[in-house]
Amino acid sequence: MSDVAGTRRRRRLAPTERFIVLLALPVFAVIIFFVVLPMLQTAIQSAGGDGPAANYVSFLSGGSQRALVASVGISLGTVALCAVVGTALGVLLTRFDFPGRRILQILAVLPLALPPLIGAASFTLLYNETGIFPRALHALLGIDPGAVAVSGVSGVLLVHVLTMYPYFYLSVTAGLAGLDTSLEEAAANLGAPRWQVWTTVVLPMLTPALVAGALLTFMTSMASFTAPQLYNVQTLTMQIVSTRTGGNYSLAAAQATVLAVVSVGFLFLMRWYQGRQTYRSLSKGIQRTRTRTTGWVSGVAAIGSTLISLILIAPVAAILLLSFSKNRSWTTEILPSRYTIENYVSIFTDPESLFPVNVSLQMAFYATIVAVVIGGTAAWVISRWPLRRGKGLLDAMVMLPWALPGTVIGVNLVTAFAEPTWSNLGLVLVGSLLILPVAYFVRYVPLVFRETGASIDTLDPAVDDAAQSLGASPLRSLLTVVMPLVWRGVLAGALLAFIDGVGEYVASVVVYPAGYAPMSVEIYNRLYSADLGSAAAYGSLQILLIFVVLLISNAIEHKPKNSKDTTIMTPAVTP
Repeated sequence: MSDVAGTRRRRRLAPTERFIVLLALPVFAVIIFFVVLPMLQTAIQSAGGDGPAANYVSFLSGGSQRALVASVGISLGTVALCAVVGTALGVLLTRFDFPGRRILQILAVLPLALPPLIGAASFTLLYNETGIFPRALHALLGIDPGAVAVSGVSGVLLVHVLTMYPYFYLSVTAGLAGLDTSLEEAAANLGAPRWQVWTTVVLPMLTPALVAGALLTFMTSMASFTAPQLYNVQTLTMQIVSTRTGGNYSLAAAQATVLAVVSVGFLFLMRWYQGRQTYRSLSKGIQRTRTRTTGWVSGVAAIGSTLISLILIAPVAAILLLSFSKNRSWTTEILPSRYTIENYVSIFTDPESLFPVNVSLQMAFYATIVAVVIGGTAAWVISRWPLRRGKGLLDAMVMLPWALPGTVIGVNLVTAFAEPTWSNLGLVLVGSLLILPVAYFVRYVPLVFRETGASIDTLDPAVDDAAQSLGASPLRSLLTVVMPLVWRGVLAGALLAFIDGVGEYVASVVVYPAGYAPMSVEIYNRLYSADLGSAAAYGSLQILLIFVVLLISNAIEHKPKNSKDTTIMTPAVTP
């Protein structure tokens, strides 16, 4: 047996396997250079200053500790509230039928089309003390605006819940759609009441979906910068930017390191919790039609769906309305009293106003191209990895940026590429426009990686094996056989990376060079200057762009496969 084991260990790699290993070298060298090393540089800088532990002692004894507690508390509260809202909405739209349900299914994912900054800004314009909703209640009912306005932590939670609940909603609806209904019927036939069926059968089977929603919600909330900034809540992301602005780079590095550790720690905690047991059904049940509500219950559901629709539409409607208002004309009225199209005309005719749009579009485009090359190639390499070890490590390296808040990524890049050193090979990005696409690439390469990987996982390896057996080189097989079959997944990831790059604010505000503000930073500058109409016009363009991209992505996802796809797949099933 030892001779056999030794022979296996000494087995020479086939030409295709050698190609995969060689292709992995430059791909993961890029990821190490721009993701892993900057993170290590930040950790090293956090030990600088007056001593290795001085910055962490200052962290624990100063305002940073309170900021960390606030960040964790807000994030846990966001997870709990989003779990209730997203799960309830998912159950409502999956298990019941009522007038307006189809429309509500579309509106339920509407918050995903709101860029973080403009989404947070829309809620402040709607619900703060001088917002539309408190002013309307004061005019109609005489209620003091301060009594119904949201501010501080409650304002941050409101923004988080109404923009992040789709993470739970999408996970829960997908989980319910694939749930074996015979399990519930069996429990009911044994005499279990409906509430017990849900608590002992349905919810435990939804654990993977709930864990996925909790992960995305917690990490997004920990990375949140716009809502705390607009509501003036000192979270750790706010502290990092404030500390760097004050020139204390080593303390900022310590803060960023702690934030990264907490986010990654929560990721491993949730994975451990999910892995404690198996949540897979072993039965062969059949999905059946769900209960359809009738009578007064249907009417209540219709009223509830209308109210939810209005709440979901309100932020987008407020931005669109304000985009036509004249700058600084909205003072004490419920709604702006003066309207104009000058905000849009100025963006497209004034070079200075158009410049931030060009910066965002070009930087997001360049970042997307690199993310497609690196993320797509990494997905194929990992799916076909020939060695016994290393696959999990490579996967974790690509997905690491997804667990890091944008503020941390910005600090990592600024720390690693501020001046020429041996570790950055003399490359200086700080002060250069190149740092923006690098930051966007680092943040969103996991999106391309996961979407492409999901498509490759459905592809039989025999497809490219057949091409190579007919004389095609591994590279030619990859480009002419594999890519035409998985292009939809690649494009879906590219579109997601592009729209997120266009709306990126958290990392942008840390790294953008002077004179090259992207659209998200320009929106904040206009809000700060009280030019609400111009800021809303920029935000409307972002929303429109995201809607167009989502429509394209949806059309691609539901487009039937053509005959060429079928022809290419033939060798995979031919004996």
